[in-house]
Amino acid sequence: MNQPADDIDALAGEYVLGTLSGAARRDVEARMSREPELRAAVQAWEARLLPLTALAPPAEPTPALWSRIEKSVGAAPAAQARPATAPGWWSSLGLWRGLAGAGFATAAILAAVLVTRLGAPAPPQYLVVLVAPQDKAPGWVVQTSSSRELSLVPLGSMTVPENKSLQFWTKGEQWRGPLSLGLVTPGRTLRIALDKLPPLEPNQLFELTLEPADGSPLDRPTGPVLYIGRAVKVL
Repeated sequence: MNQPADDIDALAGEYVLGTLSGAARRDVEARMSREPELRAAVQAWEARLLPLTALAPPAEPTPALWSRIEKSVGAAPAAQARPATAPGWWSSLGLWRGLAGAGFATAAILAAVLVTRLGAPAPPQYLVVLVAPQDKAPGWVVQTSSSRELSLVPLGSMTVPENKSLQFWTKGEQWRGPLSLGLVTPGRTLRIALDKLPPLEPNQLFELTLEPADGSPLDRPTGPVLYIGRAVKVL
């Protein structure tokens, strides 16, 4: 059965960000060898996130973290079989030392994007990883592209309580208040034409909040923040 393009893109995003279970990752790796659409989606996600590796300031990991990295590398032979990547890089202890030392908030992003091959598609203009405030787990990615669209892409599924909705917001650093970008259907990509938005800027805030069924009754969020992140200019 053919999988919708949005579902393939969301699955590829989860794979690259490292949010899938071990069994689900192995299933994606097996599918990539026979499904060119999925393989292309994974490579596109890696290319989108690759520029973030240059933004991470150096930090010294703890001895306990080194130990965990060494055990993970030694116990992950399946990663070497991953299609369309350089096997030596993926299983290299030096690579994982570099990733841990980078100090980036979402280490799984760095783990995946460093195996991107040369000649991958060009990255988007802006990128935002929306994470849960409590545990910093990535849940959504905001990106812009040459198609002049802003896309909010889910990295997994979630359940919204009855009589509630998920509302998308943004705010520039000098703006007087936030701007609603509309209600979001969990698990589905939302696309917005850039010409309908104020010009994007680095460090621009994006967030998803839990609101009443018809959205916030005010011109600002009224419910709890479920996911939040800031824009990084990557091109």
